[in-house]
Parts: sequence; C-alpha cells; structure tokens
Amino acid sequence: MSFFMRPARPDDLQTLYEMAKLTGGGFTNLPPDRKALSAKLERTAEALSRAEDTLADEMVVLVLENSETGQVRGTCQLFSEVGQKYPFYSYRLGTLTQHSRELGRTFRAEMLSLTTDLEGSTEVGGLFLHPRERAEGLGLLVARSRYLYMRLHRKRFGDRVIAELRGVIDEAGGSPFWDGLAGRFFGMSFQEADEFNAINGYQFIADLMPKTPIYTAMLTEHARSVIGLPHPNGRAAMRMLETEGFRNAGYIDIFDGGPTMVGNVDSLRTVAESREVVLSRIHSEKAAKMLIARGKLKEFRCTYGFVTDEPDGTVALDAASASLLGLDIGDTFTTVDR
Repeated sequence: MSFFMRPARPDDLQTLYEMAKLTGGGFTNLPPDRKALSAKLERTAEALSRAEDTLADEMVVLVLENSETGQVRGTCQLFSEVGQKYPFYSYRLGTLTQHSRELGRTFRAEMLSLTTDLEGSTEVGGLFLHPRERAEGLGLLVARSRYLYMRLHRKRFGDRVIAELRGVIDEAGGSPFWDGLAGRFFGMSFQEADEFNAINGYQFIADLMPKTPIYTAMLTEHARSVIGLPHPNGRAAMRMLETEGFRNAGYIDIFDGGPTMVGNVDSLRTVAESREVVLSRIHSEKAAKMLIARGKLKEFRCTYGFVTDEPDGTVALDAASASLLGLDIGDTFTTVDR
C-alpha cells in the first residue's frame, strides 16, 4: 500500500481544485473555486499550528497521497464545532397528529421544521476520491482516517458527530428538493444557488427561508420523493456511516434535502475498537491488513498496514507501512481492524 493520509498543505491547492471540478455539483465542501479552497487550506494551517489541546471553531483538510508518485488522489474534512460563526440550520422531519371528533378521523401530517439542534456538533465531510482510485479500499481509508484523527486529538472535538450526505440531483444538475421548496423563495436556479453556497455558505438560505414548519404535502410529488435520500453516488458512503455507528435521526439538509447522519464520537467503531500498540518487530510474513495511524497535527499519518500481535503484547508490522508512518522499533502507533 503506497497510499497514506496526511493533513493538507498550501501547495495542495491546485490538486484540490482539479478534484473539485470532478465532483459534478452539489458538493459544497469541495467547490471548484480557488479562493474558497485556499481559505480552507488557511484554516487548516491555523488549526495545525494551534498549541492548545482544546475545542475551538476549526477545520482540518486531510488528503490521500500516493507516496510513489507524490500525487494527491483524495480528500476529506473535519469541522470541530459547527454553528459557532453562523447558526447551523437543518430541517427536522416530524409528524403532527390531529383528530376530528366530528369526522371521526385522525390526520397525520408530515412536517419539516427549521432547527439548530445540531449546533456545536463535530462534522465530518468533504470526502472525495479520484474516480481512478476507487478500488483497494481507498475510500474506506479516507473515511476512517477522520475518526482516527479525532481519536488522536480527542480534546479538540465534541462528543456528537454529524455527516451531511449530498441529496438527490437530477441528470440536468437540478435539485428536486430545491425546486420544490427553497427555490420558490429565491430567484435563482439550483446550479446558481449551489455555486453561491459553495463559496459563501448557505446562511443566505437560512436568512430568507420561512421559519414556520413546512407541510410536506404542500410540496411537489417529486420534491417529497427525495426528502432524506442520498445522491445515488452517496449510497455507499451512507452504508459506511451506518457501519461506523451513525444513524439517520430525521435531519435533512435545508439546501438539497440530503440526510444528515448523527453519531457519538466515542461510540464510533473506529474510535471504540482502536488500540495503541508498540512496534517490536518488522516482519515480511502474511498478516491481517489493518488501519494504522500515528502523529499529531502536521505529523498525522494514516494508512493500511499488515499487523501481527506478539506474545508479549507488542506488535509486528510490515516494512513498507512502517516506512510510510516513519515508525522505528519501540515506537507507539494506533491500529484498528479494517
């Protein structure tokens, strides 16, 4: 395995920009805009330079690098505490039950309520893998590296963690949810709103959207049919999140109607099942392929490695993985089953 995860650097801007152009729209955390991406890299540098090991309003961009070529082929992001600069709005899907004695009937109405319930959560997002690298479990490496980063920097993140999945976008690049709800209040198409949102954030939607609950029966059938559904390309990501311990708690994105998954950091599979181990031997025999990570802040690295447990409680590791993480005999690193 020649691929490993590391924090992004300013010189990754061009590569991130090239990947952003491949997302196909609706991917607000990775906009094809140099200024917006540069701002993310600046925030990452600030977070990696802060010495205090405490919770703050920060973001970190991680990238997947091929050690043999030096190419960056994937990325993901962590937001330590959302909703600190601007309110973090979501729609919560609920039901209002009413009964009429005169008619002898009970009516149940599905409603969308604007809420800031998820404010203060840690968020993971911005996961993108170059189309040519979607094999060998690299998507899993990118996704789960975020949780190992949180484990190694636990005091810098909250207890609740969320992941917003991109909603359904049609073949023309439009959003049925946007057209059926938010689009009625703005004089712009989804593509125009998507571009503005990616660069400036969706505070403008929250500012102008009605704050009263929305009865879903008032929306078009097409808009109702996609509420809470992920983009077809995001279904695998949703399954990975569910396997990790996230759940669908009935929250959706106010922009495209995609589901917001909710979990607890310490209960995530990668965090709960990982362990710190000491390297005692470099081996070349067959062994279990596991996720391994080490290092703090700028020195964080994560990759796959072939780990063998030793009788004395230490572990042996293959030479290639040890080299990628810069591990020597006696060093400590974190590992978890694949």
